[in-house]
Amino acid sequence: MNMWAYIAKRILLMLPTLLGVIAITFAVIQFVPGGPVEQALMELRKGQTGTGEASGGGAGEYRGRQGIDAERVKEIKALYGFDKPAPERFWQMLKGFATFDLGQSFYHHKDVWNLVQSKLPVSISIGLWTFFLTYFISVPLGISKAIREGSRFDVATSMLVLIGYSIPGFVLGVFLLVMFGGGSFVQWFPLRGLTSDNWESLSLAGKVLDYLWHITLPVTASVAGSFAVMTMLTKNTFLEEIRKQYVLTARAKGLDETKVLYKHVFRNALIPLVTGFPAAFIGAFFAGSLLIETLFSLDGLGLLSYESVVRRDYPVVMGTLYLFTLIGLVVKLLGDLCYVWADPRVQFESLSR
Repeated sequence: MNMWAYIAKRILLMLPTLLGVIAITFAVIQFVPGGPVEQALMELRKGQTGTGEASGGGAGEYRGRQGIDAERVKEIKALYGFDKPAPERFWQMLKGFATFDLGQSFYHHKDVWNLVQSKLPVSISIGLWTFFLTYFISVPLGISKAIREGSRFDVATSMLVLIGYSIPGFVLGVFLLVMFGGGSFVQWFPLRGLTSDNWESLSLAGKVLDYLWHITLPVTASVAGSFAVMTMLTKNTFLEEIRKQYVLTARAKGLDETKVLYKHVFRNALIPLVTGFPAAFIGAFFAGSLLIETLFSLDGLGLLSYESVVRRDYPVVMGTLYLFTLIGLVVKLLGDLCYVWADPRVQFESLSR
């Protein structure tokens, strides 16, 4: 099986997976209480009675709609598209998704695609810095630890790495704010946002410094967990390769140690790192972003997804789920292609089984 046939086969398998995820989520949210129609009716009832008493469960009738004119209820249902049966709404949503028309947000009253794009700069800022710092520090550090296994350097760095891994990013973020964000000690860094209020009036150098000043604490909190995992993965992978027979043979032939490590060992040890490269790149944008964005008041995709679930903003929920699932499937395919690129011995036939 050649590469293009394998890619075509994987794309065909993506379609039912993507459809299944969307269908299950759509079915679940039909039974979640407190949807947009019920919320609108509760607000309308509050305006009429001055009280917020309303209760309900399942997908049935809310007490909040008692006393509301039936025509008014129909108008609200039509406003949110709930005047149509669920299968018809699902089919219309799928047709929109096929052209990347993700619908309109109930809460923000904006196109979901434009809304996602407006939140991307924050997530990209955190994600890119997290990804590059993780790889460009963890990989060299892991190699150094493998070469110096058992030394004081290896023991000391292992302790620091494990301490960083044991502290959740959110807890580390709180600690950094308390220590360096004006909580109880010094105020070296700002508490919120990616830029200052006067950012537009700053020079180019001032804008860069201001941006780096704001991004330092959230990126530090985001890097901690993935940094530790990548460092130890790199170390263990190199140790496994160093102990193999071909390395002993190369050394016995008198090859230079640097050439043995970086020409032979590095290439083989790179395989698990390269195969995880696409997933790590995309995961840096979304994994753990909710807590970090909430803590540092950053308006990104993580916070948008959480708020859309709480507010029952179904177009945003389904639209972001569709995008994240599609990206995840594509990233998995890229990971398999990277595996073949890194290790030519692997054939597409074995990956397709």
